[in-house]
Amino acid sequence: MLGFDLATESRRIKDQVGYMTQKFSLYEDLTIEENLDLVAGLYRLPDPRGTVRATLDGLGLASRRHQLAGKLSGGWKQRLALAACIMHAPKLLLLDEPTAGVDPKARREFWDEIHRLAAGGMTVLVSTHYMDEAERCDRINYIAYGRLIAGGTVAEVVADSGLVTYVVSGPGIDAVARALRDDPRVDQVAAFGASLHVVGRDHGAIESALSDHATAPGLTVAPAPTSLEDVFIQYMGAAEDNMA
Repeated sequence: MLGFDLATESRRIKDQVGYMTQKFSLYEDLTIEENLDLVAGLYRLPDPRGTVRATLDGLGLASRRHQLAGKLSGGWKQRLALAACIMHAPKLLLLDEPTAGVDPKARREFWDEIHRLAAGGMTVLVSTHYMDEAERCDRINYIAYGRLIAGGTVAEVVADSGLVTYVVSGPGIDAVARALRDDPRVDQVAAFGASLHVVGRDHGAIESALSDHATAPGLTVAPAPTSLEDVFIQYMGAAEDNMA
């Protein structure tokens, strides 16, 4: 990893890797600044006080430096955790579902920060179950039950899936959904508000299945781009549980 041997140079690897756990793992009875002081000491930084001050300013934490970590909201805890794992300027940053349980504004701000770090040359590896977050990444990989089942850019993964998607909207779509879910020509049917996303691998079979309903009064059927979520569900549905 990073040119070092995993068996004999683990300490040098740790010095160049940042890791943010899914669950907040800093000390809740310490302040923001005290937590960062502790981490700076663990990494033996040459100017710990200066680095902590710069980190507080860089991530907008300076005004809250004396606030207890346990009193922070999910979004601020997330920002503190990120600060702690980038203070030593790692080359590789590992983020384990970093935005679970935070509001949309905090999620967007967090991803803005990730892109800023990546633009500066840091490699960032993120695990997530949110497909809108996966779409923000340069490359994605799907792993099911410990096996890599797809990988590439978002466009490549969607194209390689071979899926076609149609959107059905109008009155009576609940009945249409029930009928399509029992239709072997269709792989997926998902409700999105007042419309349905109908997905499958066989273009002709999907069109044939939808033609049975396309003449219903007020119902519209139109092709649509296949989403990353559609692809994810398709792959996961076909994956075999290695514990079964």
